[in-house]
Amino acid sequence: MDNERRKGLKPVPEKFEELLNEAQLRTLRSIGRFGWQLHFIRRPLFQELVPVLINSESDKCAVLEDNGSINEQANLDIRDCTPAPELMKKITG
Repeated sequence: MDNERRKGLKPVPEKFEELLNEAQLRTLRSIGRFGWQLHFIRRPLFQELVPVLINSESDKCAVLEDNGSINEQANLDIRDCTPAPELMKKITG
């Protein structure tokens, strides 16, 4: 049985800026120097998008809330917080 529900959707769309609001974009631009990067955007059916961040320096995960705040206490059910190799190349250059 195939449990993968993404069916070809990429974790972070190339034009993710179109999915985030202005407060989220502002925060995303400013948190990079602290090790935070957009890891993926969860797109549950009939619900709001959930942008998930990862801190490459501490392996912490967090949600980027609608108001631009970072919620490290969010109830995330994800497999692990280790970024994919292609994302690590982006993060580390």
